[in-house]
Parts: sequence; C-alpha cells; structure tokens
Amino acid sequence: MELKGPIYLGLFPPRKGAKGDEIIEALIANSATFEKKTAFSQEKYRIKKQKKYAPRVLLRRPSARSICEAYFKKYPNRIGFLRVDALSLLLSLANVSANSDILLVDMVGGLLTGAVAERLGGTGCVCNTYLGSTPSPVEIVRTFNFNNEICKRIVRAPLHDLCSDQTGTKKIDSCNAELNVQISTISIEEMPLPSKHEAADSQTIVSPQSKMGKAPKAGEKASEEALKSWKENGFSSLIIAAPDADAWNLVKVLLPLISYSAPFAIYHQYLQPLATCMHNLQQSKMAIGMQISEPWLREYQVLPSRTRPSMQMSSFGGYILSGTKICSS
Repeated sequence: MELKGPIYLGLFPPRKGAKGDEIIEALIANSATFEKKTAFSQEKYRIKKQKKYAPRVLLRRPSARSICEAYFKKYPNRIGFLRVDALSLLLSLANVSANSDILLVDMVGGLLTGAVAERLGGTGCVCNTYLGSTPSPVEIVRTFNFNNEICKRIVRAPLHDLCSDQTGTKKIDSCNAELNVQISTISIEEMPLPSKHEAADSQTIVSPQSKMGKAPKAGEKASEEALKSWKENGFSSLIIAAPDADAWNLVKVLLPLISYSAPFAIYHQYLQPLATCMHNLQQSKMAIGMQISEPWLREYQVLPSRTRPSMQMSSFGGYILSGTKICSS
C-alpha cells in the first residue's frame, strides 16, 4: 500500500509557530495606546515584550563575579549572603596573589574556593580545611569549569592534620580540645553519606590505563609533602567564610597556622561575631591593624539621558574583619 502525504508519528501534526519578532510587531500593531506613548515608554514596552516572546541568550565564560551574582539573586542562603563586592574585598584584604598558599574555611558552598583559585591562575595552592572528619561541600567549584592545572591546586586537609606535630604534644592536645569545643558549638550541615555502591567503588583497584585517563578532581586530599611544608613555613594568608560558625573559635586555632606578618580576612553576615573576635584578638595581642569593613555596592542604570540608581538592589553585604598576624611572644 502506497502512502501519500506527510506521516505524523505523534498524536497531533506539528504546527508552525510565529517568530518572536512577528509576535511583538503584531502586539504593537494591535495596541491602541502604543502611538500615544512617549519614545521612552515605547522602547520600554518593546523591551518588555521582547523578554517574554523573543528572549536572547548570551553565552559567557564563567567567572567569580557572574557565579556570585547568579547565586546571590536566586539562592543567597547557599553562599551565606556573600555579595560580589564583599567577595572582591575579601580577596583584596587577604592579599590573594600569584604563588600564594591560601588557607581557607569555606562554608559557602565552594564559591570562595573557586574565587581564590581563579585569582591564583594555576599558581600557588588553595587548602580548604574543615572541622571533624567530613569536609564542607564545595560543589560550586565545578561551575567555574577550571582546567586540570587549576584543579590540581585545590586541595583539602582536616584541621587536626594541620595542627598535629607542629610545636609539640601540648599543642596537639590543646588543638584537639579546641576542635571538640568547636564541633559541639558550631552547627554544620552534614553531607549525605556515600551509598554502598560508591563505597564499593572506592575500594576497587583501578587499572593503570584508566587511571592515566582520569582528570584531576578539585578538592583532593593534600599530600604529606605539602602538609610538612605548610607546618614549617606557614600559609601566606587566611580567609574564613563560615556564617554558621563562631569566628573567634576558628581564628584562635587557625591563626597560628599562617606565617608572621601574613594577612587574614574573615567574612560574616552579622557584625557582633566579628566585633567579639576583634576584641579577643586585641586582648591576646595576636594581630595588629585590625578593622571591620562594611562593603556597600550601588548599581546605576546608565542610558542616554536617563542615568539613575537601580530601583531594586541589595542594601546589605555583610561585614569583613581583616588584620595582620604578629608574634605575641
């Protein structure tokens, strides 16, 4: 039997829809008030309809600024309400530059880790430390789409490994005591445990051929050589972004891990935890040049003959405590 005509595999034949520009022109032609509007109102009406019926998508390479702005607009709680101007100021106050070894406490989903690795540009190292045995999730790092060279520079190390065998047994015991206090006082969102299938995969032996083709993953465990070097020489700077943690409990354990005259910067959504931390640092004479900064960003709409501040913008960007470590002895 010979069939003639088009054959439709679905229930309904495909319909040819109108283009977005055609829909916009039809709406303008059928509008009774469009001609009475001013030139500014006509352009505003056209842009509004274009966003609805003919949206345009511009593909750009991911960056710390674009990722931070996207998360701040849609999921601000996932990044601890860290605004882009606060993020840039945090990196500047911590003196993040090439060939630096940065110690991080990133509890904002990995945004801070990715921003530091992006500024280092494949040099130096980013060590993300954490309390207990479970690292903080850093899934936002994958959004940066780093190459293998930069991913190798992003490592993790538990805090007890960085504190062990540093200045004797007494220091280890006191550090463990501080860790127990911190873990009991800090509420950290736990990561889901791996499934049985994932645990079995981690114990299987990988063949050399498949191991050679495997790309490095950001956030691998730091090597023993790197840990030994950091214990001897210290880190170049310290950055803390842990909105759910107590700033002072973290600083008094982490500050001895950086070298003398090294800068540190601590972000928090609220002022009081940083003020308490600053007071305790002054009393213990552990740092100098301390200040609490409140970044404030104001966006402007810049168009011909109509430049003005944006109508809707965030008025709060958190606080940053910065300073320089000194030798208290």
